[in-house]
Amino acid sequence: MSASGPPVIFDPHRRAARLARAARRFADADFLHRRAAENAVQSLEATLREFPVVVDLSALSGPFAQALAGSDAAGRVGAPTSLADAGLAADPGAVPLPVTEGSADLIVSLMTLHWANDLPGALTQIRRALKPDGLFLGTLLGAGTLKELRAVLTDAELELREGASARVSPFADGFDGAGLLQRAGFALPVADVDRLTVRYSGLPALVRDLRAMGETNALAGPIQPLSRAILARAAHLYAERFAEADGRIPATFEIVNLAGWAPHESQPKPLKRGSAKVRLADALGVVEHGKGV
Repeated sequence: MSASGPPVIFDPHRRAARLARAARRFADADFLHRRAAENAVQSLEATLREFPVVVDLSALSGPFAQALAGSDAAGRVGAPTSLADAGLAADPGAVPLPVTEGSADLIVSLMTLHWANDLPGALTQIRRALKPDGLFLGTLLGAGTLKELRAVLTDAELELREGASARVSPFADGFDGAGLLQRAGFALPVADVDRLTVRYSGLPALVRDLRAMGETNALAGPIQPLSRAILARAAHLYAERFAEADGRIPATFEIVNLAGWAPHESQPKPLKRGSAKVRLADALGVVEHGKGV
């Protein structure tokens, strides 16, 4: 726990180093980022609004701009300003966010916020950077991500070291997404989870992709290296428990999609408590029964 803020879960310097290494090979394993970008662009295509000033907070630039360029929303959305290209997006929880308050019509953050030490604080800063009735679209990895890898690394380390360190980041539960947006002051919050399974020839191939994505361990504190024996045991356990008929191993990923609006007086408001004109039973079309004695 830091002396004046939230717990320090991730090391921003370690995270920046992972991203710098990933930038050289990102095109080899950008499929999750491309899928996240496509999800965000689909939301924009369903929103018949213009967004002249667009800021992209994604730690690795490119996928959102590329997905937008080929979409029906391209004519209504301005060219994104990427903070990654300006060297300002390595830490999604940076204080203060390098965006002027009330300046953006649309802010996008793809596959980055799961690295924030203070996720509610990061979302609050994003909301403040939006103009009234501005839109935020974000994606982050959810709690089910890499559940197979987490299990086999823990068990292999327990067997060979009689103790295990955290190797896979803690991810947010997708069911908390709308609540996090609401807590940060967003109006009309929406969250959904996109689950997918990617199949690999073995554990080394999965690790190569994670390195190319910049998604390897950036937890704060000392990291004890994994020995070859532990990695070999983890690979054996992975194949033993999860391998499919063709010998390939599955890796689960969850992409949590978030959408929320900066509050504005034109937006729909909930009715005041007690002002309903129709009984809930009538609205649902069910028969209302009296309370039992």
